[in-house]
Amino acid sequence: MTASTINSPPRPVDAPRTARRDLNDPAQQAFWLLRVGFTVAPILFGLDKFAHVLVNWDKYLAPQISDALHLHAHTIMFAVGAIEIVAGIVVALRPKFGGYLVAAWLAGIIVNLLVLTDFYDVALRDFGLLIGALALARLATAFPARRRA
Repeated sequence: MTASTINSPPRPVDAPRTARRDLNDPAQQAFWLLRVGFTVAPILFGLDKFAHVLVNWDKYLAPQISDALHLHAHTIMFAVGAIEIVAGIVVALRPKFGGYLVAAWLAGIIVNLLVLTDFYDVALRDFGLLIGALALARLATAFPARRRA
């Protein structure tokens, strides 16, 4: 034990680690992995809704949705792409709110995929992502952004 540990009051076990930024801390590392991942992925996939480089995203939209909205699937995917880009930006700026936003968005995607009945595997993967987004939102409460003076 060093003199500084003896003289300093013990930190309560449940106290958040808001005072320090220790990148060796596994919780801090997990927070940043999730924050960067849930920033980059929605932005890239959102941009691809316009370009269709990775896949033809239109096939992942339940026809009931385009019928109800009286819009072509490709047009709806433009809106989906824009929303995903915004969600990624929100995660970058406000991860606590952004994590919940992405989780809600993923829940909607899961419902859409279950209606399609052909993509249960993708729905299950997206459920795992939803859990990750919730974990990001919870970790964001332990690592709040520093306020600028």
